[in-house]
Amino acid sequence: MRYIALLRGINVGGKNKVSMSDLKACFEHAGYQNVITYINSGNVLFDSEEQELRRLTEECAKMIEKEFGFPIGIVLIHVDTLKEALEHAPDWWDEDSESKHNAIFVIPPATAEEVIAEVGSIKPEYEKIAVCNEIIFWSAPLKTFSRTRWSKIVGTKTYRNITIRNANTAKKLLEVNNYEQKLI
Repeated sequence: MRYIALLRGINVGGKNKVSMSDLKACFEHAGYQNVITYINSGNVLFDSEEQELRRLTEECAKMIEKEFGFPIGIVLIHVDTLKEALEHAPDWWDEDSESKHNAIFVIPPATAEEVIAEVGSIKPEYEKIAVCNEIIFWSAPLKTFSRTRWSKIVGTKTYRNITIRNANTAKKLLEVNNYEQKLI
């Protein structure tokens, strides 16, 4: 099965530094196949015969902590889950070049419902959210970004339960996967 591991909080502000070549080697040494990393924010595509997502997530988290010496939050999703979510993303998501568009991935055991409850209701005049497959799609105009409720997510307790990718990165993960799968 083909998976994507989205690591939280690596290579941000000089903290939790992980080179993508070392991360790729870590996954390969653990026996995962067809490992690809994409950009420096900790996105790993790989194949595994393990089908139990929770067990695989725990294995990856332990492996990464052992290799790099610090715990890292991980969202592990099946490639098809991301594909389905992006196919069902709201029409307004990633359409306006004058807006910020994020895919907010919830780190289990937290749920999208819990994250939304913690952050609070959107300010509809400034932002929009929608949920599909535990991925929260969020958009807000750049000129009023600082007025949004969700721009303040960094200050909430739930911030440790998510990892964020912009729309371009979320979409590019599928493109990279499709390209690499053609080569295999």
